[in-house]
Amino acid sequence: MSRIGRLPVAIPAGVTVDIAEGNKVTVKGPKGTLERVLPEEMEIKLEDGHVVVTRPNDLKKMKSLHGLTRTLIHNMVVGVSQGYEKVLEVNGVGYRAAKSGNKLTLSLGYSHPVEMIDPEGLESVVDGNKITVKGIDKEKVGQYAAEIRDKRRPEPYKGKGIKYADEVIRRKVGKTGKK
Repeated sequence: MSRIGRLPVAIPAGVTVDIAEGNKVTVKGPKGTLERVLPEEMEIKLEDGHVVVTRPNDLKKMKSLHGLTRTLIHNMVVGVSQGYEKVLEVNGVGYRAAKSGNKLTLSLGYSHPVEMIDPEGLESVVDGNKITVKGIDKEKVGQYAAEIRDKRRPEPYKGKGIKYADEVIRRKVGKTGKK
């Protein structure tokens, strides 16, 4: 059995889960609603306040889909009840982030400021040199945070650029002069 797939997903208070035909799962909670069509081979059932995912057989494909399906449902439940957030840090002399409305403006040493508009359902908050991306869909939060980071990745010599708050940059020693 899949160690992750066989775990039931607990549904917290205030969250409702609907399973329609074709394995279309809709999760409603205090923060919003998420819906997703999951692999049809998996059997998804509601059992006394828990969602249970079972697989039809032990083919390799079914084994891999089993854990994935359970994790996707779990991420939806956590998203509508607590939400997700990713924190990025802007490091470097003259590198800045500013927010106006739903537009994020980054000054990253290019000849022009980089402007990004928050995708629907996501919100970014700037606090000094920290950018926090918040939302209920884990996948979208991670994707938008990665796109912001891609505008200027951290470099290994001085550590300038945009990095995740929990990311460790491997530093390199610069060149040394000849004697």
